Amino acid sequence: MKVLDLNESTALDDNKTELRIYEPQDTIVNLRKAAFIGCGFVGSASAFALMQSGLFSEIVMIDADRDRAEGEALDISHGVPLSRPVKIYAGDYSDIYDASIIVLSAGANQKPDETRLDLVHKNAGIFKSIIPRINDSGFSGILLVVTNPVDVLTYAAVKLSSLPENRVIGSGTVLDTARLRYRLGEHLGVDSRSVHAFIIGEHGDSEIAAWNSANVSGIPLNSFCEMRGQYEHEEAMIGIAEDVKNMAYEIISKKKATYYGIAMSVKRICEAILRDEKSILPVSSMMHGEYGIDDVALSMPAIVGKSGVEAKIAINVSESECSRLLKSANTIKEVIKSAEI
Repeated sequence: MKVLDLNESTALDDNKTELRIYEPQDTIVNLRKAAFIGCGFVGSASAFALMQSGLFSEIVMIDADRDRAEGEALDISHGVPLSRPVKIYAGDYSDIYDASIIVLSAGANQKPDETRLDLVHKNAGIFKSIIPRINDSGFSGILLVVTNPVDVLTYAAVKLSSLPENRVIGSGTVLDTARLRYRLGEHLGVDSRSVHAFIIGEHGDSEIAAWNSANVSGIPLNSFCEMRGQYEHEEAMIGIAEDVKNMAYEIISKKKATYYGIAMSVKRICEAILRDEKSILPVSSMMHGEYGIDDVALSMPAIVGKSGVEAKIAINVSESECSRLLKSANTIKEVIKSAEI
């Protein structure tokens, strides 16, 4: 894969730019180009967040409803003079071959009283029509799956895609983890950025708060709770984990959809990839024996950089957490089987 890095390229003359070659393939990848497939609330909010970020100089938006894609591209473009230069336009699958990242958010929205797993049959069918078109385009960048149920559809994307599986990533529990840290920071009266705790497993009803490894700036969570006068912290933690699990349902019941939080999660994942940060994020990716889990995609902390998922991080989980993680994996597997992926 030939990579055109517009951040670090060296001009040879007025018409030529040096190409940095990473892999022996023919596709040229523009590191400053992103593509969105699906321009609903999540896709358009994520494109807006990336427009403001300055990460990309070109963003192409694709939707089954061409007018929707054109309208969102126009609306977001009008903010460019107040932000950073970026070309934003509606396109089609012929425009994605050289993108560095595709954000795949196409699919039906989650309705009130509908679980993420209830969406699987509708959205798996949509993926079965989209992924072959991505393959045919010659795309060789990183595919970021955001559509729910994200773990099931990340698995589907891995199986349907011609990309190496480390380059197929689900947004996973990055948002759930942000919600957990926000609630813990609020509860303990500290900056949520100083809270280090993960939601693992399914992005959904069987998710697990990994309390055994949680800490606040290196201080174990239980100890920090006591420092803050929170002696009955176990009951409080159970309540916080339940709040986090149900947060999407609460938002959907009030405003019919969630999109700002996931948009920021998409931006954060793209930052880690484009800047090769080696950041540890709880993205959804394939499991191959870790914690006794195999042939399923779910969220565990992983090192994320220019190659996608570079390595998984084994965090300390209690026996109870490990047991719940196995149940979460089995829940996802049953849905995968029912969807005939």
